[in-house]
Amino acid sequence: MNRNARFRRTFGIVFFAGCACALAQTAAPVQNTNTAFAPLEQWKNAVLLGDPVGLKMLYSTSPPAQVAAPGDQNTADAEVNFWISLKARQMNIDVVQTSAPQPGVEVIAFQAEVRPGETPQEQTLYVTEAQVWQKQGERWHLLNVKRTGAAHLKQPINKDKNIYPADVDARTEIKEAEEKAAKDHKRVLIVFGANWCYDCHVLDMALQRPDLARALAAGYEVVHVDIGEGNKNQDLMKEFQVPMQKGIPALAVLDGTGKLVVSQKNGEFENARAMTPEALLEFLNKWKPQTR
Repeated sequence: MNRNARFRRTFGIVFFAGCACALAQTAAPVQNTNTAFAPLEQWKNAVLLGDPVGLKMLYSTSPPAQVAAPGDQNTADAEVNFWISLKARQMNIDVVQTSAPQPGVEVIAFQAEVRPGETPQEQTLYVTEAQVWQKQGERWHLLNVKRTGAAHLKQPINKDKNIYPADVDARTEIKEAEEKAAKDHKRVLIVFGANWCYDCHVLDMALQRPDLARALAAGYEVVHVDIGEGNKNQDLMKEFQVPMQKGIPALAVLDGTGKLVVSQKNGEFENARAMTPEALLEFLNKWKPQTR
């Protein structure tokens, strides 16, 4: 086993949370910062300039760069084409992990926030990527890359947030939410999910966006109902007509009296990571209480 093969085996990049969170195995966390690593800045500038030649020069040729990404064309050329095709005009790189596992090697995991144009109509895209850089002679080159596809919603980098506390009495919380909703002329939004569910974390982050948070606060009292490993609060899922087999997160809307207004019977939000903010906002606006 040669040095590069040994490196790849020891310091390979792993995905977890459904391949949406790319992190280096040996990296120590760094949060909410941009990297000072010059080769990454050079890579970012080549993407922003739409320079495929300059970008391709940053990928190792000896040995060839290894790329793991959605689809079946996992080559440096395909990776370059992906980034150039985004036509990025603005890009913010949020580095979530970095490490230097050995001299001449840098491992960086980040989420890129990409805006294709200058107008608000241009949708922001989010891509999570982990890169292994190796110094070859006097230059740094990308040796390994793993990334997600481009998403319209910001993707969480882990599942650490306790969205669904295990010791909560869901029926009591729903009852309290109904009372508040009746008083404030709102509806109750029940979100069935679990902390292990990656898409539940995607949805939770999305609902904190300013546009969605405003709609949520104006029209709903929110209750998160923990389903555990699929063996908890199943009576509530049945009562509110949310089929467990269709996946989570799953939503039900009640009025202030506890009457079911609508429920998701076909796993509409199960693949939340692929949704758009517009689709979420449409749902909230469609089922909000009617103006008196």
